[in-house]
Amino acid sequence: MSKAQKLLNWVDERFPLTALWESQWGKYVAPKNFNFWYFFGSLAMLVLVLQIVTGIFLTMNYKPDGTLNAAGVPVAFASVEYIMRDVAGGWIIRYMHSTGASMFFVVVYLHMFRGLIYGSYKQPRELVWVFGTLIFLCLMAEAFMGYLLPWGQMSFWGAQVIVNLFGSIPVIGPDLSLWIRGDFVVSDATLNRFFALHVIAVPLVLLALVAAHLMALHEVGSNNPDGVEIKKQPKDPNTGLYLDGIYSHPYYTIKDILGVVVFMVVFSVIVFFLPEMGGYFLEHPNFDQADPLKTPPHIAPVWYFTPFYAILRAVPSFAGTQVWGVLAMGAAVVLIAFLPWLDRSPIKSIRYRGPKFKIALILFIAAFIGLGILGAMPPTEVRTLISQIFSVIYFAFFLGMPFYTKNDVGSIPVPERVTDTNAKRQIQFVAMVALTVFLAALFAMNV
Repeated sequence: MSKAQKLLNWVDERFPLTALWESQWGKYVAPKNFNFWYFFGSLAMLVLVLQIVTGIFLTMNYKPDGTLNAAGVPVAFASVEYIMRDVAGGWIIRYMHSTGASMFFVVVYLHMFRGLIYGSYKQPRELVWVFGTLIFLCLMAEAFMGYLLPWGQMSFWGAQVIVNLFGSIPVIGPDLSLWIRGDFVVSDATLNRFFALHVIAVPLVLLALVAAHLMALHEVGSNNPDGVEIKKQPKDPNTGLYLDGIYSHPYYTIKDILGVVVFMVVFSVIVFFLPEMGGYFLEHPNFDQADPLKTPPHIAPVWYFTPFYAILRAVPSFAGTQVWGVLAMGAAVVLIAFLPWLDRSPIKSIRYRGPKFKIALILFIAAFIGLGILGAMPPTEVRTLISQIFSVIYFAFFLGMPFYTKNDVGSIPVPERVTDTNAKRQIQFVAMVALTVFLAALFAMNV
């Protein structure tokens, strides 16, 4: 017995290290037909670790101080400039963190989309989906609070606008806004509490939710592109595994490494050559220090918030209050958690569903992308009208789901065993998604 094995045995006698590894990954039995869409869960974990590590190094040199230094520059803004210019390797750590924030939402949105098309939210995975929605809410809070920290123009005024929205809530609104800011306006007190929440409080909640999400997933087992429950299958007498199951390690370890390599190539290209991404990842007004006396010509949130911001702007004020837009924006996020109970279809995977769900999904994707583009643009009458139409489509997708998914059965029956994907099916699906994205973006950008 080697020294390494002796050490491992010594640890196992005092801590269930090997048992934990085998239950959560090494001997975890997963369906054997995972495809491209199953990369994004592991990539989300990779980006989470990346954000935590780069965030730790950034906090070593960042100062959450909104007061002016001797040169008349806010200390927080000056500390970001110091990180970029004077700290060894500071520029790449900052760009990795800023790029990671956007890439986090890219992989999370794609991860959620995979759950949507393959019915990963349906019984018995309702709790897995609810935990995932809570993770999404935590990410939004984490990103919003971190966005203020550079103390640039768009950071300052974006926080001012969003926090002021809470003031439209009847009765408690003004006090709630004051409590969030810690002052009557966004100030040094706001910056300090957002820093504490961004660095300590929200990450702790996020990590706890991620652990709960994974534990719930491994308790009920993973879904697959066919929606076949492999745990209902008999076990192979030779391997002791379900007929369509394989161990995650080494099979999906190798598969996920391939996804990580491709992702890191894309990530590195952005970090080294396109860190601003045309002003979407790092907005140009944020390179100017926060000025409470100078409002930017157009205040808009970061791209991953723009669909919900467009819904907020699409709802007109009523009875002298904008609270209806705030409620609509909140409902747009909360409704996602209720998908397991809104979808009445007996079928999980889009492969075997009827045309109603597929048409509704195409309209939903087009509306979501259109809202995202319109939310980043200055409002006009035409854009507001289009945003209202897209908002109706967005909510109709969820609220109409109990009706159009009932008995929505396709012409192809669901197989009893999982099937391998084929080139024709992949090409058709990729073409549908690409065409939907292209047409939605073309339409929204030319309004």
